[in-house]
Amino acid sequence: MTTRHGASETRVERDSMGEMEVPGEALYGASTKRAVLNFPISGQRFPRRFIRALAQIKGAAAEVNAELGLLDLDVAAAIAAAAAEVAEGRWDDHFPIDVYQTGSGTSTNVNANEVIAHLATERLRDGRSVHPNDDVNLCQSSNDTIPTAMQLAGAVAIEERLLPGLERLETALRQKSEEFWPIVKTGRTHLQDATPIRLGQEFSGYAGQLQESMRRAGAGESELLNVPLGGTAVGTGINAHPEYARRACERLSAMTGLPVREAGNHFHAQATLDAVVSAHGALRSVALSLWKIGSDVRLMGMGPRAGLAELSLPETQPGSSIMPGKVNPVIIESLTMVVARVLGNDTTVAFAQTGSFLELNVMMPVAAVALLESIELLGSAAANFAERCVEGLRATERGPQLVEKGLMLATALAPLLGYDEAARLAKEALKSGRTIRELGRERGLTDEQLEELLTPERMTEPGLGAASGGG
Repeated sequence: MTTRHGASETRVERDSMGEMEVPGEALYGASTKRAVLNFPISGQRFPRRFIRALAQIKGAAAEVNAELGLLDLDVAAAIAAAAAEVAEGRWDDHFPIDVYQTGSGTSTNVNANEVIAHLATERLRDGRSVHPNDDVNLCQSSNDTIPTAMQLAGAVAIEERLLPGLERLETALRQKSEEFWPIVKTGRTHLQDATPIRLGQEFSGYAGQLQESMRRAGAGESELLNVPLGGTAVGTGINAHPEYARRACERLSAMTGLPVREAGNHFHAQATLDAVVSAHGALRSVALSLWKIGSDVRLMGMGPRAGLAELSLPETQPGSSIMPGKVNPVIIESLTMVVARVLGNDTTVAFAQTGSFLELNVMMPVAAVALLESIELLGSAAANFAERCVEGLRATERGPQLVEKGLMLATALAPLLGYDEAARLAKEALKSGRTIRELGRERGLTDEQLEELLTPERMTEPGLGAASGGG
């Protein structure tokens, strides 16, 4: 970010409502200053990604408007260059408006127009003045530009942050599945002992969740790339050239490397948050998948002596200020807090849909912030979970040691003895402390039969000789 130093502490700017004093070094004008005064709510500004997307739209618009003969070539070039600087983050200090503002995001759209107009005017150096509305905002309205910026920023964030984080975690889980494949342990359903399972099979399930998470995130990205640009005020496209939106989307595609598309129905695209609600629903699914995986790893790592202790988690930091030597699953705890935040954001995004009245949604800023925060958090948390937990997991001997004592080994005898008799064996084994193998031998089964039926590895595969147990 660049800081500018003006010669005076304040200067007077004018907008359609009259005069307003603004800081002397500010690139913005009167309308932005009014919004700063009107919304002293949280001190939270729009995220960097949103400002970048908004500036990219302004730059694309200028180039298209010049191409269509609507804007002087020199003015368009100055606007595009100024917008590129804003997109790079050089002038973030000049976007001071609170997120909790006008529900259409008009204040921030005007803020961008004023900053870019100021910078573009300086570039011209010939006495011409670039107008925030007439030039920078040409063929646009806040009502189509702000939701487009929200969706574009979200799609780019999924591509740049979320998918790489999920991919790293999927790779780590798949590698652990291969590493842990030889290890047979007791499976559990309802948190009670079940038939044997390979530790690698459990981790293949987690890797499968990540594969589906990436698919869902990709589907959400695709929805977001269908943008409302071109609908202007109410979806009719008033004051916009018929070719403007399509051509601007082509330029945005070139800028981002993603297939940005003009919405087929502008009245739907502007009047609702359907695409954002749907995309965040995919994020909710991703978050809950991460919660499942993290919680399972935490359970299997519970101990190291008084719990399951089938996994040894990497030691990342001391876990207690009073208990020496205690180490806690802190990486997973941070992951689960991210999940909590994402679920809260999902509620925010869903409720923001209630701001869809007639031709416009008027809760876009908070939806945009929630969407972008969820994407950033999930991407970071997934990558951190992979790096600082999953990649360093080790299997202990406890899992295989408990298999022979498992009561649900009786399931493998059910095809031979019948369900009721196998159940009696399981109950007797629990009561007596003896193994299913020992009791089966007493029931007249040969060692060859028991070896064939109770081999743990065979019980991890389909087949009637080693029937799987449900429930």
